[in-house]
Amino acid sequence: MTVIALAATRRRVPLAAGACLLSFTAFWLAQRAADVSMIDLMVYRAEGETVRAGGDLYALRTTEAHLPTTYPPFAALLFTPLTLLDTAAMRTLATLGNLALLIAFVHLSLRLIHGERHTRVESVLHARVESVLWASALAVWCEPVWTTLRYGQINLLLSVLVLWDLTRRPGHRWAGVGIGVAAAIKLTPALFAAFLLLAGAAEAVRRGPWRPAVRHACVAAVSFAGATLLAAAVLPYDSRRFWTRMVFEAGRVGLAEDTANQSLRGVLARLLHTGEPGAPWALAAAVTGALGLAVAVAAALRGERAWAALACAATALLVSPVSWSHHWVWCVPMVLLLGVEAARRDGRARWVAAGAAYLVFCSYALWWVPHGAGRLELDQNYGQMTLSALYVVAAFTFLLAAVTRLRTSRNA
Repeated sequence: MTVIALAATRRRVPLAAGACLLSFTAFWLAQRAADVSMIDLMVYRAEGETVRAGGDLYALRTTEAHLPTTYPPFAALLFTPLTLLDTAAMRTLATLGNLALLIAFVHLSLRLIHGERHTRVESVLHARVESVLWASALAVWCEPVWTTLRYGQINLLLSVLVLWDLTRRPGHRWAGVGIGVAAAIKLTPALFAAFLLLAGAAEAVRRGPWRPAVRHACVAAVSFAGATLLAAAVLPYDSRRFWTRMVFEAGRVGLAEDTANQSLRGVLARLLHTGEPGAPWALAAAVTGALGLAVAVAAALRGERAWAALACAATALLVSPVSWSHHWVWCVPMVLLLGVEAARRDGRARWVAAGAAYLVFCSYALWWVPHGAGRLELDQNYGQMTLSALYVVAAFTFLLAAVTRLRTSRNA
């Protein structure tokens, strides 16, 4: 029976591969038909050119939108190879690279969800390959993934770096490098290091003075520091400007009320009809950050690695001053986790929750509201504000689901 099951699974893998290739091809054609600009990729290339020319990185304004440099200097160092490619080749390679990263992201997400207990069983390996391909075929149409490829963004790269770390075995010597490098490129992933440190400290209080999570966080911190110091050695002026000034100027990234800003700050800006929600946002972010990290740490202490990591991801997206819709590629492992939970526990409500989450991120509903030039988002009505807050609502719902999961497992 095992041999028959294995043969059947092997036969299904080519079907899944064909479906994934077909979906990716349709996606590629749709993006070309939409004449996507890949505008952020053009900004990255301009940053690389500025580094090579010895220019002022944070005085840069490029593309027809006059976009500024917003990432730490280390990111600009990594972008310099883009200057060796012509625009057409760069766009093609960026799209292919992001599609490959999506498959890697789905693979690592399922590895995080399932853990390591099945990795030596050949039939399960084939089943996992099949699952990765089918999930990737569907995930590519989610709005955060679509927009990531549309703009030529690096969200999938950062997410893969983080998940590569979080799926290492506890105590692995390289665990932490991915998070540290990701945070040196873009600051938001640094919250994962804080989560690991808190989880390790809480575990140490319970079981002893040294936990692998603490080492994990320390490696992340050292990796971040090393990358940042390297950038400071190569770009001392730009590094000084970023870490003493630019890092505090959230307004340089874009308007807080922009419908694409799916963070607490964006929702409050639209709700209060103001471009700067100020104290209400600071208070909401502090409370949400504390509660979200508490949920993540509690999940980690109970061995629920996937719920812990994704609770941390949801918290980071909520409290960040700006979380553009394409930053929400973390919806992919969130939906996968809900789907796996539904399959394991065979509950209709769980399947409804997983399906609803997928529809939220595939609905593109945040773009159904007035947006664009003229700061139209400041005049949204309550129905429009609800649509432009869907990702934030989904994140809070996911955190509530994590709390429910922990309570259920405790009472089991």
